[in-house]
Amino acid sequence: MSAVAAPRIAPLFSLGTLCATPGALNALEENGQQPDEFVRRHVFGDWSEMCEEDQTTNAEAVTSRVRVFSSYALKDSQKIWVITEADRSVTTLLLPSEY
Repeated sequence: MSAVAAPRIAPLFSLGTLCATPGALNALEENGQQPDEFVRRHVFGDWSEMCEEDQTTNAEAVTSRVRVFSSYALKDSQKIWVITEADRSVTTLLLPSEY
């Protein structure tokens, strides 16, 4: 029987100012999804849609103060990225094509 991890109570890092590109906002609206769904996953360390290596990099980024990068699938399978800058001043939701 495997152990179930307890849910996190506090965010792993500061998000800074939240921003979203027009493309990301449009894609979220088209899918009937809210930005906070993805921001919450990002800041609480739910990087399950990232490969193992990228998840490890994000875990290290939390303590080493480098950029934290997450990628999630919207309901229509379109990708949305969430990026928190190394200085934690801003977190941006964007589409890969807007990078």
